[in-house]
Amino acid sequence: MSASLPVLIVVHQSTSNPGRVGDVLQALGFTLDVRCPALGQSLPATLEGHSAVVVFGGPMSANDDHLDFIRQELDWIAIALASDKPYLGICLGAQLLARTLGASVVSHPTGQREIGYYPIVPTPAGQEILPGPLVVYQWHREGFNLPVGSQLLATGSLFPHQAFRYGRRAYGLQFHPETTAAIVNHWTTEGADHLTSPGAQARTHHISQHRLYSPAVEHWLRQFLAEWIGVTGNAEVVWGQYHPLHSPGPAQSPAQGSGQSTTTDHRQPPTMTEIG
Repeated sequence: MSASLPVLIVVHQSTSNPGRVGDVLQALGFTLDVRCPALGQSLPATLEGHSAVVVFGGPMSANDDHLDFIRQELDWIAIALASDKPYLGICLGAQLLARTLGASVVSHPTGQREIGYYPIVPTPAGQEILPGPLVVYQWHREGFNLPVGSQLLATGSLFPHQAFRYGRRAYGLQFHPETTAAIVNHWTTEGADHLTSPGAQARTHHISQHRLYSPAVEHWLRQFLAEWIGVTGNAEVVWGQYHPLHSPGPAQSPAQGSGQSTTTDHRQPPTMTEIG
């Protein structure tokens, strides 16, 4: 996979950013083309000009067909899949993928939510991308059923479908590997009312568990993304040049225009936009 083509980043509010996922992709040599359909920005007719696409989370539901941009994304994902370019859906992005493939997106039958850090374990089919259990960050009230023809890669005790693959290149992750300390801090402050929901963890738990489990998630993420986008051979060499305090140049937010390759500045924490 050539790093000369940008990765398309689909977000759902003007202040969204791709967090650690964006950091890793830029460290691997890719630029980011950030677009926000919720602001009326267009998605490309084809992915010929992009290396891959990542669709992030959001506070809306994949069932919100009354929202024009949700309907647009559901229709567009079929185009992305037909391109045979790598697709990664995170939380809402995974649920949109599941719906596109004919599966349903539903709330937990007892109203439970996953908000905080929860363990996931690989299935036999998933051990190639997730060698062992991992404690990951979650923020969602809905989950997805497994699409027909897909492979379940990871499971959890509360929401059993945590990661799946469709075909060779399309992945859906229910959890949020992109979260940084700034994102966790902001979500638990801005979304404090969600922390009283059934199954949600206290803010102090989010912060302490992030310190404990974030390094393992980051290690997994950089390996996963390198394999997903097809630069495995160069991943460790590139990553060796990536300083933990790496700070990319100023970002162009989705509100400033679409169709532009951009880097992303994570010094300002995002709003609740990635929660989905």
